[in-house]
Amino acid sequence: MDTEEVTTTSTEVAEKPEPVKANEVCKSCCPMAWFKAEHMHPSVRDMIYWRDIRKSGVVFGVGLMLLLSFTYCSVISVVAYTALMVLGVTTGFRIYKNVLQAVQKSGNGHPFKEYLDMDITLPSNRVHEYVDAVMVHFNASLQRLRSLFLVEDLIDSLKLGMLLWCMTYIGAWFNGMTLVVLAYVAFFSLPKVYETYKVQIDKNIDMVCVRVKDIMATVKAKIPQGKKEQ
Repeated sequence: MDTEEVTTTSTEVAEKPEPVKANEVCKSCCPMAWFKAEHMHPSVRDMIYWRDIRKSGVVFGVGLMLLLSFTYCSVISVVAYTALMVLGVTTGFRIYKNVLQAVQKSGNGHPFKEYLDMDITLPSNRVHEYVDAVMVHFNASLQRLRSLFLVEDLIDSLKLGMLLWCMTYIGAWFNGMTLVVLAYVAFFSLPKVYETYKVQIDKNIDMVCVRVKDIMATVKAKIPQGKKEQ
C-alpha cells in the first residue's frame, strides 16, 4: 500500500464521527446518577444501601415515625413529646444504674460518662468550609433562577413552566408533609432498588435520555428565539 492510500485511509478514519454513547449523553441528565454510591458520604451510603440492616432499620423507623407524627400533630407537640420521651428514658436509666450501684456497692460512676466526655464542638474551619460550599451552591442557584425567570433561554424557561404546572396538580393531590414522607421512603428504597437492578434501569433510562435530548435539539432548532446570544 502506497503513501497516498495510507493518508486517504487515515483521513477517512479521522473524519468518521464516533457514535455517542448513551451513558455519556445521560451523564448529566439522568436522575439515577444521584443514587450512585460514589457520590455519597460513606456513612450515608452505608445507611441508605442497608449495609447494616439493624442500623438502617432503626434510622428509617425513627425518621418515619417522626414524619408521620408531624403529619398528625403540631411541630411543637412532636418536639416536646419526643424530648420528654428521651429525657424520661435517660433519667430512668440513670436512676436504675444508681440503685444498682448502691445495691452492689460498686463505683462504676456516671452511666453516660463516655458520652459526657465526648467532644461535640464543631471546628470553626469545618463550619467555614460548609458555609462556603452552601454559598457557592446558593449563588449558582440564584443566577440560574434569574436566567430562567427572565427567559434567557426560551426552552429552559418553558421547561420550568411545565414543571411548575405539574407541581400545581401534585399540590392538589398531596400536601407538603405527604410529599416529604414519600421522599423519605424513596430515599431509603430507590438506591437499593437501583443497585439491585442497575443494568436494566440504566439501559432504559439511557434510551429515554437520548430520546429526550433529540427532541429538545429539534425543538431548539425550530425556535431561534430559544438560542442564547453568543
